[in-house]
Amino acid sequence: MGSSCNVVSMALLACLVLNSLVFVAHGDFYQDFDLTWGDRRGKIFNGGKLLSLSLDRVSGSGFQSKKEYLFGRIDMQLKLVAGNSAGTVTAYYLSSQGPTHDEIDFEFLGNLSGDPYILHTNVFTQGKGNREQQFYLWFDPTRNFHTYSIIWKPQHIIFLVDNTPIRVFKNAESIGVPFPKSQPMRIYSSLWNADDWATRGGLVKTDWAKAPFTAYYRNFKANACVWSGKSSSCAKTNSVSAGAWETNELDAPGRRRLRWVQKYFMIYNYCTDLKRFPQGVPPECKRPRF
Repeated sequence: MGSSCNVVSMALLACLVLNSLVFVAHGDFYQDFDLTWGDRRGKIFNGGKLLSLSLDRVSGSGFQSKKEYLFGRIDMQLKLVAGNSAGTVTAYYLSSQGPTHDEIDFEFLGNLSGDPYILHTNVFTQGKGNREQQFYLWFDPTRNFHTYSIIWKPQHIIFLVDNTPIRVFKNAESIGVPFPKSQPMRIYSSLWNADDWATRGGLVKTDWAKAPFTAYYRNFKANACVWSGKSSSCAKTNSVSAGAWETNELDAPGRRRLRWVQKYFMIYNYCTDLKRFPQGVPPECKRPRF
């Protein structure tokens, strides 16, 4: 009897240790983020449940996560700048630091009132990006909060909007394409003026009479491995590879949703831009996308 109890206790302890290695955050902005620039144009309120960034003629604003992560799932709900947002960019992304940094980007390019936002995505590996895909959204992102998610695993990166996959960037190291898997990243967001390029290539400028421009954030959730400065909290268990956040590939309904988004809402894909790559598209573009 005693030996069997010891076995159960050891199994329970192992389970608790495994679960503790995956950090789960549930949306306390005071606890999880620092306002990093903007001279009080960024604000946290509602007991840490809501955050806002603002932009005026003088400055934009931004924040970053207190923790660094190496693999996981990051969810954030955003409500974007309403009305005439031309010239503004709301960026929400993961990034490491340095000249050979890795980065996984959502950027929301503002537009004139009544015209849709453009959702710009990109993946940087070892300091090199140029992997842009752009989309219109199938809803007005300024009227309500919507969830924008990044699943980052050794096998792939998946971008999701309201849990609908819009893009998959697969690990193609086997054909010589670097993949972000060794540099821990923080979560960043900023609201800033980019009217030299953001709206119709810079033809439409920011209307400062409409300032301040404000975006809102809530319901942050990170189900991810925390970087301690020397190693990931999940390194010993290999729990990422075992599927702690998603299966290794999209299931059949996920693939159908991805095809739907890319057929009806994708407006730019670097993999089909033959003018940009006259010598041939990058090698990862020649592999199956999902």
